[in-house]
Amino acid sequence: MKTRHALELADIKAVAAAAEAAALDNRWAVTIAIVDDGGHLLWLQRLDGAAALSAHIAPAKARTAALGRRESKVYEDSINGGRFSFLSAPTLDGMLEGGVPIIKDGQCLGAVGVSGVKSTEDAHIARAGIAALGL
Repeated sequence: MKTRHALELADIKAVAAAAEAAALDNRWAVTIAIVDDGGHLLWLQRLDGAAALSAHIAPAKARTAALGRRESKVYEDSINGGRFSFLSAPTLDGMLEGGVPIIKDGQCLGAVGVSGVKSTEDAHIARAGIAALGL
């Protein structure tokens, strides 16, 4: 049997707090979602002023990053490059930049998805949150 790492509530709270701080420092109204390695929602936080739609997009980005074990931007880039077949991939409905997997020792523990500002800024917030884990 293998031993696996898993996110604990303290980890999730640390990621969420760091992501929120990054968003507030830049005055970005976003939604922050954190999922486990199976894409199941563990945390959803919609900051004041964030669009209602962002509460649907952020978890989708996080789920896509966790299930694919890569940044959601990879799928967006593939589609923009003409690989339209990714649009039919099952359960991957957040193929936009802003979903970042949480990786420890080569293993995906989950992901953070952010929505509400430019996609590069969404990804910046997600990475800032993950950085709080010191992986």
